[in-house]
Amino acid sequence: MVVACTREPGEPAPTDPALVQTAAGALRGVVADDHRFFAGIPYAAAPVGPLRWRPPEPAEKWDGVRDATRVGPRCMQDLQGDIELGRQTDEDCLTLNVWTPRTDSAAQRSEPRPVMVWIHGGSFINGSSGVYDSRRLAARGDILVVTINYRLGTLGFLAHPSLGPPGQVGNYGLADQQAALRWVRDNIADFGGDPAKVTVAGESAGGMSVCDHLVAPDSRGLFRGAIIQSGPCQAQLALPEAERISLDYARDAGCGDPETAAECLRALPADRLRDPVRYFRIGDDALSGPVTGTAILPKDPMVAFADGDAAQVPLLIGSNRDEFTLFVALQHLRGVQLSPADYPRELAETFGPNADAVARQYPLDRYGGSAPLAYSATVTDADFACVDARIASDLARHAPVYAYGFNDPRPPTPDPLRTLPFPIGASHSLELRYLFDVGGAPPFTPAQQVLSDQMIDYWAAFIRTGAPNGDGLPVWPAAGDGTTAGNRLSLKPDDITVVNDFDRIHQCQFWAGLGR
Repeated sequence: MVVACTREPGEPAPTDPALVQTAAGALRGVVADDHRFFAGIPYAAAPVGPLRWRPPEPAEKWDGVRDATRVGPRCMQDLQGDIELGRQTDEDCLTLNVWTPRTDSAAQRSEPRPVMVWIHGGSFINGSSGVYDSRRLAARGDILVVTINYRLGTLGFLAHPSLGPPGQVGNYGLADQQAALRWVRDNIADFGGDPAKVTVAGESAGGMSVCDHLVAPDSRGLFRGAIIQSGPCQAQLALPEAERISLDYARDAGCGDPETAAECLRALPADRLRDPVRYFRIGDDALSGPVTGTAILPKDPMVAFADGDAAQVPLLIGSNRDEFTLFVALQHLRGVQLSPADYPRELAETFGPNADAVARQYPLDRYGGSAPLAYSATVTDADFACVDARIASDLARHAPVYAYGFNDPRPPTPDPLRTLPFPIGASHSLELRYLFDVGGAPPFTPAQQVLSDQMIDYWAAFIRTGAPNGDGLPVWPAAGDGTTAGNRLSLKPDDITVVNDFDRIHQCQFWAGLGR
């Protein structure tokens, strides 16, 4: 039966749910059965020409209706090992995407929805907002999700002293993220979101970024909650060392004269700048990234957390049981295979004078003689799990903290990683497909699908209320006040339980004794 819809004379026509009016202009997005999607929205001006290595400027306004049905280009990045198979990269990349539950219009919902702003990972060297299909998270969670691009690698984090006033170089990518958060504050109500209920979230480099926003002065007040997934937040570099590395980078790029370096660097074709500036190493993985002792990030976040100098907002934080197997696996697939004979050398390169102590604490026979598994365990514990535990302990002294460990031993894994001679387990980034539709892996088992639904429900409840608990979910207690190892929710198919042995399993007392 067809029911005719009529309007009283003079009553306005229903609003088109695909149209949204923002401060810069009108957008036309995509409307599906369970969600709306608005893509490729500029939140800042193109950082090109004289704006290269400058703080982001406001986006220009446009006339008419802008097409918002396709994600924008990725920010410039090294295409070696590109997981997105060469999708377009460009300096003009400061765009974001908005996912909302399906409504006929924002005006039809009397109460605005809370918002999650997602910062992608990729070692501050690669990645993009377009990977994170958030339709299920938005629809099932009844929240808005915003995924953002930000400048990466050399274009995002070069700290050459000629590029700006003293203490104000580097961190352009971090400034982009702050500009995106301000855009959300000023525009998200037009999509049905609540600018007073924003949670900033990210994984890996995105999780590190969240750590930075918790202590960055210009990020205060832009969010009311935070989510850190697998964030090695100790991997920041102080300004003097970042400047030294940046001077060497400029010299190698043909811009070695400090007097003319800024002009020379800004004149280089963008393709000449794809090779990232490398500031920090975690095992065999190199990062660009944030620089401390600067105007944007005056204090190292790990120091600020210990000192109680961070935003006092609810925090959801966690890491994966086998974080570093992913990176060892990628090296293996590139032909760099770690044998038992190589294990001492690898430990020496990673841990220097502490290598012998690490070898005694992580003997090969504990890992069935597998050097990849033993080495992965050392870096997982030192640079992910125990950093996570320190952050949770420090921040739980001032605000609610909810900690998790992702422990699915056989999560859906992309094809090449299923051919290895060692199990990859619950490795870095593999929890993401439980929250987002990222593709490229086998489908869930029924138990994994249930876990995915539960994780979405936990995350969405935290974004809505500042606590992850909800009807039908196993209770997730707060981590504690920082005086004990604390509670942690173990996320595993058919087995969600509260544990308090995370520090022991990951040998955090040992790593604390080494000063890590």
